[in-house]
Amino acid sequence: MKYLFLICTEAPGNEPATESLEAAGGPMDVDDWVTEMDGRGARLSGNRVRPGTDATTVRVRNGDVVVLDGPYAETKEQIAGFDIIEAENLDEAIEIASKHPMAWGGMVDVRPFWVE
Repeated sequence: MKYLFLICTEAPGNEPATESLEAAGGPMDVDDWVTEMDGRGARLSGNRVRPGTDATTVRVRNGDVVVLDGPYAETKEQIAGFDIIEAENLDEAIEIASKHPMAWGGMVDVRPFWVE
């Protein structure tokens, strides 16, 4: 089953303390995570994305295209990247997400692909 990982930064002031990261063993390096997951055949694709300030939001309302520059969503967390993962089930996807460095200092939103 395929899963989309939305790699997100924490809201300012909500980041875990450096001491708590170190006490937990600290996260692995992103390059090491990519190498491990590519080696397992679990990571199908992924990349960083530009910050929300570079976003363009497109909507169509009453037949008119409405374009807004910058992030439209009023959220403190920001999407920093994505990964597409192949996993047997949600438990394996969670295990993979838990090793991602951003799970330690930000968050990984795990979403299964829609299957018809």
